Amino acid sequence: MALEEWADPEHALASVMTVFEAPLSQTLPRLSAVTDELLPHRAVLMLSGDCVASPLRSHGDPALCGPDAMAEMTRLAETVGLDKPWFGEVELAGARHPAVAVAARPRRSAGSVLALVLDEAPAEADPRGMVLQRLWELTAAHIAGLNAKVEPAFLSEHRVASGERTRIATELSDTHAAHLTALLNALRSRDLPDALARRTATDIAANALVELRAASEQELSEREETLGEAFDRLADKLILFTRHSDVDLELSTPEQAELPVPAEVANAARATVRSALLTVLEQPGVSRIRVAWEVGDGCLLVSLRDDGPGTLTPEALGVHRLAARLSTVEGSLDLDSVPGWGSTLTARVPFGPPRSADADPLTALNPREVDVLHQLTLGRRNRQIAQHLHISEHTVKYHVANILDKLGVSSRGEAAAAARGFGLVPTARNTAS
Repeated sequence: MALEEWADPEHALASVMTVFEAPLSQTLPRLSAVTDELLPHRAVLMLSGDCVASPLRSHGDPALCGPDAMAEMTRLAETVGLDKPWFGEVELAGARHPAVAVAARPRRSAGSVLALVLDEAPAEADPRGMVLQRLWELTAAHIAGLNAKVEPAFLSEHRVASGERTRIATELSDTHAAHLTALLNALRSRDLPDALARRTATDIAANALVELRAASEQELSEREETLGEAFDRLADKLILFTRHSDVDLELSTPEQAELPVPAEVANAARATVRSALLTVLEQPGVSRIRVAWEVGDGCLLVSLRDDGPGTLTPEALGVHRLAARLSTVEGSLDLDSVPGWGSTLTARVPFGPPRSADADPLTALNPREVDVLHQLTLGRRNRQIAQHLHISEHTVKYHVANILDKLGVSSRGEAAAAARGFGLVPTARNTAS
């Protein structure tokens, strides 16, 4: 397709909508179809730091999407910069092929790289490269949003099934995200000369490939690990997250290191710390972060404290998403922020099996949804609830929709009646306003 057609806003928007309308599993094939009109290609490869289960996805010629694709995409993740397309060759299926690659890192995303294995090599200044760059930036933001919705369901399934295959996928995703972050830190470091930065990044990538290959061959037969082992696995990844950065990371080893921990609890705790770390690193002025695990009240308590501005709120996007993810494993999140002193995030991941929602539907609600339901039993409207709980009206609407769905009712009045029927009645504290 001629480049001139992509200069038409109506055509460009229609192409973007074609990709956005596809479900997550079909986003890459749809993107391939759209970009093939612009840059004819044999295969498309995507490496994402946001996907929990499968960081590498591909579409097209199966011969170009084999086992060596991960190594080549990892190399591109080190090579391709933001805002500018990369033209060159990739080595796949024992041969070199012309390719164009683009990278994007939307807000709240670990970053992603897209590579098209082309039919023929274009000129390095080919303007179609910038069209692909902008299209990928939009698509990467869309995919990051879809992954944010999928991850809670993934953790919930992990909590119930606790399958070894799911556990291995999570561990591989952890490893991949940590090494990609370490690569970026090395390449962006102001303290490393260019040659040393490249050599450091090469060493990190080589170690990552060794670890990934070893992990993919490892047979994990145990369904439990000790608290100390689980924390050590986390520590290895977090050190890479902040390597070559200006942030000092303090890891407090849990006292009950020999306590057995179910795999699903350990994985949920590790995912919680990763999300919390990304959230606090977005703040300006953070120079120290402390991570600690301890056991109490039948839960694994996961805390992360920073010395940042202390302005995090429960309505912050990262905090809101983290609380939603914890609710899928029946966990909860507390936030304590003191302006000028920093913030502390404390998550509770229960050790026990999920409770049956059949006996009491209210157990399906997370703590914030329970707060909103309390307000519904008082007959308050969205604006009043927002003012009382210090959240936005949009957030209230989101919680109310979830409450109606989880309780299986169709109106706010029915939800309030159900709450009273199951013993959730207004307390003196809730009525005193």
